[in-house]
Amino acid sequence: MKIAIIGTRGIPNYHGGFEQFAEFFSVFLAEQGHDVFVYNSNTHPYRENLYKGVNIVHCYDPENKMGAAGQFIYDLNCILDSRKQGFDVILQLGYTSSSIWHWLLPKNSIIVTNMDGLEWKRSKYSKKVQRFLLYAEKLAIKSSDYLVSDSIGIQEYIKSKYEKKSKYIAYGADVFLTPNKDVLNKYDVKNHEYNMLIARLEPENNIEIILDGVNESSEQTPFLVIGKHDVNKFGTYLKEKYEHNTNIRFIGGIYNLEELNNLRYFSNLYFHGHSVGGTNPSLLEAMASNSLIIANDNIFNKSILNEDAYYFNTPKDVSGFIEKLKKQDNINLLEQNTKKIQNKFSWNLINNEYLKLICEVSNSKNCKTN
Repeated sequence: MKIAIIGTRGIPNYHGGFEQFAEFFSVFLAEQGHDVFVYNSNTHPYRENLYKGVNIVHCYDPENKMGAAGQFIYDLNCILDSRKQGFDVILQLGYTSSSIWHWLLPKNSIIVTNMDGLEWKRSKYSKKVQRFLLYAEKLAIKSSDYLVSDSIGIQEYIKSKYEKKSKYIAYGADVFLTPNKDVLNKYDVKNHEYNMLIARLEPENNIEIILDGVNESSEQTPFLVIGKHDVNKFGTYLKEKYEHNTNIRFIGGIYNLEELNNLRYFSNLYFHGHSVGGTNPSLLEAMASNSLIIANDNIFNKSILNEDAYYFNTPKDVSGFIEKLKKQDNINLLEQNTKKIQNKFSWNLINNEYLKLICEVSNSKNCKTN
């Protein structure tokens, strides 16, 4: 089949979860013999027209000149190009800046949309923007032929609010099998003698609650904050608020998966504060990297972790865990999360679930799954 993936900045991944999935899934599809196209921003550092058997379509993206408004132009350009291509299936990852152009999507292509999280709930947005995002969500629901939810919570939300069915397919990860302590030297930390988080520095990720807890703790353990801190006001605010605490280290964004996996693997505690929907990629990757996870207490995290993590609501919870918990005393939790990755969330399973869905909705006789 001829299959397109739109809605990301492009591959290989230099940005986030959807880009990581687009990279893994598109390469998988190409290996299965499909004709696969991924739309890339023209600002993406990868300039070639082919990546591991995947066709790359470079589209003009003025986001670096216009800010967030440029995303709408980029998505429009991707959709306009897709009208010329004759795709059997278009997999749309997210809807924030694309659903307003839904009427331009090619009528002869099957549109499958991953609905992402509850974007309109993100506190970084004004009330006006939140209302628009709720409207965009409604448009995406209406204009898609098939829907994918990457968490049970999102699936239940879509069913309850819109009376629409969606296919639950989680994000993926693979168990990390090649730890290398040499990576720790680069970040000046020691095995099991530091704690960390990986997140976009946004309010709904509860980073301030986590760092308040770190600040209040009597422990002098280094705490790594991995995520771009210089791209928004909240990141700048956080860095300034905790600049007096030399244990809190703002590392910036890291997109080398090998380095990230090693940092997770050798950490003592891994804090996951995400609270707005979806199966968060960094959570599964932490599970796959032998991390002892302290997660925000919400339905999305609990539906994945169940009893195999600790949960926080307040800075006091955070400081208490930092002062009391040691990874080596919780080996059973690590083992249970590893089993979940192998049995429920491996990339091979997730890729095949998506391919199975695409085969079903297209009724293609030339489509096989493992």
